[in-house]
Amino acid sequence: MLSLSVVVCAYTTERWLELQQAVHSLRCQTRDVQQVLVVVDHHAELLRRCQEELDGVTVLENSGPPGLSSGRNTGVAAAAGDVVAFLDDDARADATWAERLVTAYDAPEVLGAGGYVMPDWRAPKPDWFPEEFLWVLGCSYRGQPGTKAVVRNAIGANMSFRRDIFARVGGFDPMIGRVGKDAAGCEETEFSLRAVALVPGGTIVLEPSAVVRHVVTPQRLTKSYFRERCRAEGQSKAIISQLVGQHDALSSETTYTTRVLPSAVITGLMQALSGDPSGARRSWAVCEGFALTAHAYVAWRIRQLFAL
Repeated sequence: MLSLSVVVCAYTTERWLELQQAVHSLRCQTRDVQQVLVVVDHHAELLRRCQEELDGVTVLENSGPPGLSSGRNTGVAAAAGDVVAFLDDDARADATWAERLVTAYDAPEVLGAGGYVMPDWRAPKPDWFPEEFLWVLGCSYRGQPGTKAVVRNAIGANMSFRRDIFARVGGFDPMIGRVGKDAAGCEETEFSLRAVALVPGGTIVLEPSAVVRHVVTPQRLTKSYFRERCRAEGQSKAIISQLVGQHDALSSETTYTTRVLPSAVITGLMQALSGDPSGARRSWAVCEGFALTAHAYVAWRIRQLFAL
């Protein structure tokens, strides 16, 4: 059996309870997790607290510049498992998560595997929030495959890779990804594309039965947060496009924008006509979210073009 190391990156004491729950969920798996590594991102108080209160885990300080990418690289460097998985500090793994995730490595060409990220609502979901935009909350969204399938990349809160892949293609790019509370992302997209490009025949797979539950706080259920994340996604995708090319960077978005989103708008309008006014609000949110994301993408690409 493949051995498994799990890296949990943390950056704030505000999530202390959630971090404890994340670590506890890894101790309650149906198969052994050989190693749990908690990486603290340049936060002395949190580092001390983790060292004193988290038993049975390896606590490390981010050895690179601040940010999620460097934190993950620090964890990878200390990992001993055949597979290195990543769990967010505000997410909990279902009991069968490790078992289902490792089972996805059923062929040598599988370089990485991820699972579903279900929202753990800490406040009622607004009636305007479309399921197609759950990625704004770091969760799996309507339009993703419902069965095991090859994908471009997994969601960062629930993903894994063979450890030897990092030695072959390098780590996550520290110039990309989230730092603290900012809304940047897509470091897992860039790494996955780089890995598949450099390893002939390599694939990334989605195993929906490997489930984690991601905390969604009331602060993330506001229109302002929704808009901020959409803009950040557009800019992040523009950066990835510059690095790996537009075709690869937007391969998943083509189907999403031409099929999933139009269907969501039509469904919402049909619901509104059937007497559910929230359907119109969801349709509007889909249109607004797409417009904000696309505008941020185009604006960043234009700025870079004039900067050359």
